[in-house]
Amino acid sequence: MSPRANPDPTAIERVFRAEYGRAVAVLVRVFGDIDLAEESVQEAFTVAVQRWPAAAMPPSPAGWIITTARNRAIDRLRREASRDDRHAQAQLLYAPDEPPEEAAVRDDRLRLIFTCCHPALARDVQVALTLRLLGGLSTAEIARAFLVPEPTMAQRLVRAKGKIRAARIPYRVPGDAELPDRQRAVLAVIYLIFNEGYTASSGGRLVREDLCAEAVRLARLMAELMPDEPEVMGLLALVLLIQSRRAARTGADGDLVVLADQDRGRWDRDLIAEGQAIVRACLRRNQPGPYQIQAAINAVHSDAPTAAGTDWRQILQLYDQLLALAPSPVAALNRAVALTEVEGPQAALDVLEDLQLESYHLFHAVRADLLRRLGRYAEAAQAYDAAIARTANTAEQAFLQRRRRELPPA
Repeated sequence: MSPRANPDPTAIERVFRAEYGRAVAVLVRVFGDIDLAEESVQEAFTVAVQRWPAAAMPPSPAGWIITTARNRAIDRLRREASRDDRHAQAQLLYAPDEPPEEAAVRDDRLRLIFTCCHPALARDVQVALTLRLLGGLSTAEIARAFLVPEPTMAQRLVRAKGKIRAARIPYRVPGDAELPDRQRAVLAVIYLIFNEGYTASSGGRLVREDLCAEAVRLARLMAELMPDEPEVMGLLALVLLIQSRRAARTGADGDLVVLADQDRGRWDRDLIAEGQAIVRACLRRNQPGPYQIQAAINAVHSDAPTAAGTDWRQILQLYDQLLALAPSPVAALNRAVALTEVEGPQAALDVLEDLQLESYHLFHAVRADLLRRLGRYAEAAQAYDAAIARTANTAEQAFLQRRRRELPPA
């Protein structure tokens, strides 16, 4: 490869998004050290930027990254090893690959999710750390997913890694008896990865297809691993039903299209049929949980031939059930959207007054829409401004700005 050739940043970014988590997971399994794995993979991508010309990307970019990262890790361990133990370390590092583990979790990335979701770590830290390591999300993206400032999230991640080192938390596949206890955090990780892919927290693209695909893949893998767990199946149904609408979320010009305005002929009927079948199976089990209820809500949406034909009363009842099982301000915000269609915008606006979601852009976007429907255009404009200021996704910003410009004079 010519060192003068210009690398293709877009191609390398695609490889980074698709393979970062896999590469980190493989190196964590080999070396048992998060920092070493992350730093080595990042170094490998830095080398890729310098060496990969646009016309001669390696046949297997993922394999190249993993091999380069592994070699970088070996070099670092050699430099840091004492003279007495270098020979032993060399034997370890160059030993033939160990046989595959015969355990419940056979996928490196899913294995790393479970090990990051160790009970010694707080739940929010488990999720944040796994998003960082498996999804390749930046600290800023994770902070937006958690609705916290970026410095706060950075401190959480540093403390999490420090606790793993201090407590000597092992990187191993949990036994079958441990799997259910880690389930909730693992499902939260997968769902947050999907949400970041379905509506990117920043950048010029509304959707990051690679993250959506990774989340769906992990959800399917979890369903294979734990098919008798209703919430695992509920999560799979939920992401499939939401993913079915992805092609209709943007117009020909890339602009955001809200659910009510989407061309339902572009929805993926195969994904809808699969998701609805899982929802029906969950209903027969009669063990409701938050993911199953959210899947049922999306199944109702997918049943409606038109936006006007949506059964909003059934959706409202499902949101009531969701709030009884898992109350949260975001769930209450979504319920308010359904309430608008049943009792009108004023009833929904009254609900919003009690929600503490000042930093959440969708709270202000929903509020702006309600105020617009009520003819309170000056207040609606202010709410749109607040929503625009709180999202870093340019597609969302453009949509909100267009809605603001369409407001009649106050």
